[in-house]
Amino acid sequence: MTIHEYIHPGIFEFEGGGSIQDLKLVYHTSDRQWEKGDTRRVIWICHALTANSDPSEWWPQLVGDGKLFDTQKYFVICANMIGSAYGSSGPASINPSKGRPYYFDFPKATVRDIIKADLLLCKHLGIDHIDLMIGGSIGGFQALEWAVMEPDMIRNAVFIACNARVSPWLTASEESQRMALEADQTFRECKSLEGGRKGLECARSIALISYRSYDGYNNTQAEADVDCLFADRAGSYQRYQGKKLADRFDAYSYYYLSLSVDSNNLGRGRGGLEAALGSIKARSIVIGIDSDGLFPTVEQKLIASMIPGAEYHEITSKFGHDGFLLEYEQLTDIILPILTSLDSSCHFDQTKCVEKSDN
Repeated sequence: MTIHEYIHPGIFEFEGGGSIQDLKLVYHTSDRQWEKGDTRRVIWICHALTANSDPSEWWPQLVGDGKLFDTQKYFVICANMIGSAYGSSGPASINPSKGRPYYFDFPKATVRDIIKADLLLCKHLGIDHIDLMIGGSIGGFQALEWAVMEPDMIRNAVFIACNARVSPWLTASEESQRMALEADQTFRECKSLEGGRKGLECARSIALISYRSYDGYNNTQAEADVDCLFADRAGSYQRYQGKKLADRFDAYSYYYLSLSVDSNNLGRGRGGLEAALGSIKARSIVIGIDSDGLFPTVEQKLIASMIPGAEYHEITSKFGHDGFLLEYEQLTDIILPILTSLDSSCHFDQTKCVEKSDN
């Protein structure tokens, strides 16, 4: 996939207050660019918390030439979230008024702000419909917001391992991670983007436990020596994963993205969840993971029950929430019929659906 950046000229206002000048979005697309009159199906992928906008990196079995989301056949696009460490406007961006990173001067972004920015990108590219919108975890939050904010634009949608309103359970996890950041005295010093690094490593360790499962750890991190005096393999793994994230991310972006998670409330200002979910027009598939302790399947079942005509599917995994990244064969079995239907049915000419013909 090819990386691009879009700068929206002018002021971008945030839902929670504050604004920035010249919002920047980094995004990846299929190598052949979108042009007016393009007949390829548009697949928009929403990424999860610390992922980047190149899904061929973190969904390599699903995205790429000849794969489920074929980047030669379809126009595949993924935009990096506001607040991320991968180039879009966020706390790590340079504040033009001070000549240094924004740090805590950056406005807090909600999920709706993220989609508001994506819509600006969509307009810039000249995309007037999306054939398939898909996202897992906070990517699922985004996909749900898209489907509610632009119900006539989204034809099909897949929501994976997410909820329609942040749960107290999830907020508690996010706050615990923010507390880890705050416990690092360098975090609030704002001297460099290395600030809060040790706190970030700890926050990642906390998060990872919620992403995985009891069976997953037992299967992958059991001690090889049955007579060991002190178990340390799982502990070493936690430290490794903390360092791995800190090497590619910064604590300030992590902090802001965690706040975006806590903003998730699809029914806010829309008459509640039932009214909001009931307004979705896309053919919808909701996918839960049987071992997901962060987003239990009761949450996906609730979403499916409130979206008209939605299908609920459940995948089996020993890897908890991270199953949405790892169980690609089960995901393929669920998603492939949608793509097959798209390929064999009608194509879109602007907003009109014209049946294929042999003539």
